[in-house]
Amino acid sequence: MSEPLSHITVLLNEAVDALVHDPDGVYVDCTFGRGGHSQLILDRLSDKGRLIAIDKDPEAIAHAHQRFGDEPRFQIEHGSFAQLQEFMQARGSEGEVAGVLMDLGVSSPQLDDPNRGFSFQADGPLDMRMDTTRGQSAAEWINSAPEAEIANVLFKYGEERFGRRMAAAIVRERENTPIETTARLSAIVAAANPKWEKGKNPATRAFQGIRIHINRELEDVESVLDQTLEVLAIGGRMAVISFHSLEDRIVKRFIRTHVKGDEHLPSGIPFTNDMLRIRLKAIGKAIKAGGDELKENPRARSAIMRIAEKLK
Repeated sequence: MSEPLSHITVLLNEAVDALVHDPDGVYVDCTFGRGGHSQLILDRLSDKGRLIAIDKDPEAIAHAHQRFGDEPRFQIEHGSFAQLQEFMQARGSEGEVAGVLMDLGVSSPQLDDPNRGFSFQADGPLDMRMDTTRGQSAAEWINSAPEAEIANVLFKYGEERFGRRMAAAIVRERENTPIETTARLSAIVAAANPKWEKGKNPATRAFQGIRIHINRELEDVESVLDQTLEVLAIGGRMAVISFHSLEDRIVKRFIRTHVKGDEHLPSGIPFTNDMLRIRLKAIGKAIKAGGDELKENPRARSAIMRIAEKLK
């Protein structure tokens, strides 16, 4: 089955080339999406290899069953990748995983479907949940959260410098009529933005901040990175693709911390490398999409991938 035209897998070959080093190994695709990375991973595995995929989105789960339902080496879990360790423990694979792939952020099918409420490009219900079976929708949060909380989310997760203005406008407008559609929210925050950036919709940062908050995206990234160290086998690899600076900063800091090890040992006392507790080795430099990929998929322009290998 070919992938939907609306979804082009980012850094496909680069990610799988870096990740799959043992064709007999167990691999995890933490963000199945529409299965682009999963398909190529399976193509690289032997009959003994296994791939476990995870996704929050019920539509992605349905697509996985349709696309790989007859593939004995493949299994899919409906949930957050923050449950990675739990899923691997249930399979008896903790500490035995050869590679973990994370393609962070929102997927093209989610962005392109107005009914999901992720985008200001077309009007739709203000939902924004990656997992539509649970949790609070963006509309529920926007219409009930205190003004200060909204302002903090827009500033912290959207890096929106006019977050206070936007939050005040949201609270003022919701007192008249609940804010239930993407078009209305977009119009409110755009009107509250006094300095529109050239080439960027004035609602971009606000929508990003709300989406990240609703889906606990950064908290889940921090959680899964710690769990990855526990599920990987020695020599196992992690490959993480980020799409904005907030995600990449977390990944970069995590890898750097475990490459350097414990920097707080007492000065003046001799110590060995083992005492530093160095657990990761960075593999190469950060990778970005090349010119050919950017021509085919402009959304890849912000993608950056970091790779690391577990040492112990």
